[in-house]
Formats: sequence, structure tokens, C-alpha cells
Amino acid sequence: MFKVQKPVIVVHGGAGAWYPERSQSGLEGVKKAADVGFEILKRDGEAVDAVVEAVAIMEDDDSFNAGYGSSLNLEKRVEMEASVMDGKTLKAGAAGLLKDIKNPIHLARIVMDKTDHVFVVGEGADKLARMFNLERRKPFTKLRLKYYEKQKKLLVEGKFKLLKLASLVKKCPDFFELDTVGAVALDKNGNVAAATSTGGFPLKIPGRIGDSPLIGCGNYADNRCGACSATGVGEIAIRLVLAKTVCNFMESGMPAQHAVEQAITLVNKRLNDVYNSMGLIAVDVYGRVGAAHNSPNLCWAYITPEKSKPIASLTAKLVKTPP
Repeated sequence: MFKVQKPVIVVHGGAGAWYPERSQSGLEGVKKAADVGFEILKRDGEAVDAVVEAVAIMEDDDSFNAGYGSSLNLEKRVEMEASVMDGKTLKAGAAGLLKDIKNPIHLARIVMDKTDHVFVVGEGADKLARMFNLERRKPFTKLRLKYYEKQKKLLVEGKFKLLKLASLVKKCPDFFELDTVGAVALDKNGNVAAATSTGGFPLKIPGRIGDSPLIGCGNYADNRCGACSATGVGEIAIRLVLAKTVCNFMESGMPAQHAVEQAITLVNKRLNDVYNSMGLIAVDVYGRVGAAHNSPNLCWAYITPEKSKPIASLTAKLVKTPP
């Protein structure tokens, strides 16, 4: 029998290519998020509180494509989305098509705690935010505007064609970061939770919704196995119900690390004919941490009872596509 270690928190700031001009701020951001979440856990707080507040920290940091640093869609607008799941009750909340909510993850929590629903979008989500007096903020940054203008130029020149997206991203990776932010945690009472938030894919069609607010795709949590949060191409996570797949692997007995590696291997095998950049973090019910990706980088951090400070990195286990 494995020795259970708790509490534990793992956070990610997104898969993709993390370049020097923002890699340091990304590492500092995930460290801060892990610290905030772990402090809640140390004070006997619940896993769901820890993951929500950890994600909120990253939503306020323009190093990440979530909240304040969200990417712009084809019409030069922001459409944010987020979700949270409590592994103790299997309750979940999600919100999408958000334009100016400061912390989308807080609205997702309201959907979970204060409504009978799981997923609310658009005008209904906006009304719910007003009802609970959530803070607003225009999530436009100079960096995202700069990226938008360069991305739009490629589109106008005919170099941004969906069928050629993979080669375009490889050629101009800094314009197409896939940074979703997320957190998973195990608290002292053995409860797990997951939370995920994103600004979505750059130049996406208005109304497009990715995996982040879809329970089982962008995140999943169940006290019987563990919790997982995904980052990368949302359509890939949706087609493979990727976060739930990781949790299924853990429920079958796989440690968290083996589970995320197996899930990325599945991505590489089943969907290797499309742009399939993905990253995953997980924690199992024993407090074992997992992180893997097939993207160039994964910005992530974790804290366990044995660590006094967060351990952060721009890489985890890289699972390559077979030749």
C-alpha cells in the first residue's frame, strides 16, 4: 500500500512554446498560484477552494491566456470560459462566452454552488455575474493586441488557413500560445478538485467553446480516483474526453504520472493527423503528482507536504509522437 501524502496542489499555466520574454513571468505566476492554493490547504481548507483561488491568481496575471491575458477572437473580442469540479460531491460549474468578468473561475463556482445547472453561457452567465456582483475588467492587454494584429495579417495574406494550421503554428508558435490555466488539489480530508480557465484559441470563430468549461474534457475530479486539468487544443481534449480518461486510468490503479503519460500517448496515436498539442496535470487519491505533454513546453508547479516551496518547471514528461 502506498503512503498517502496530503495536502497536495498542482497548477499549470498552459502548454505550448514558452519563450524567454515571458517564461520567467510564467514560472513566477504558477509558483504564486501554487503557494496561494497550498496555504488554503494547510489551513484545513477544502480542495475546491484551493483550486479556485489558485486559478484566480493566474487569471489576474497577463502572462497567461486566461482572464486578464485572454486571446482575441476573429472579431477582436474576448470570449473567456472556465469550470470547476468537486470530487467529493461530483458537483461542477462552468461558464462560457464571457466578455469582461474579472475572474471567470469565480462565476463557474457560483454556477456550481448557487444554481441547479452545470454550464451557463453568454447573456445568462452575464446576468448571473450581475446578480452576485462579480467584479468586471476589460481583458485587453498590449501583448494580446500585438499578437492579434500579426495573426490577422497572416489571415489576410492567406497564410492562416485552418487546414494548414499545424504548419503555421510551427512557423509562428509565439503567436498561437495555447495557454489554458488550471489546478488540481487533494486536501487533508482526502477530497480532490479541479479547476480550469482560458481565453481560448487565438482568432477563434466567435461562439466557439473549447474544452475548459466542458466537464470531463478540460477537467474532472472524483474522490474515487483523483483529479485532472488539461491544456492545449480544446478540440483534441473534447474528442477524447481527456480529463475523464486520465481519471479512468487512475481509477484502474495507475499512478497519476502513468495516467497522464498514457493519455498523451492516446492523443499521439489516435489524433496524430491534426494539430494535437496537449498538456495534462493530475493528482491521485494517494497524493501522487502527474504532469505530461506533447507540446514544446508545459508551464507548471506543484507543492506537496515534503516541499516548503513550489517546484516549478517549463517541462514535464514529454511524450513524443511515434514515428
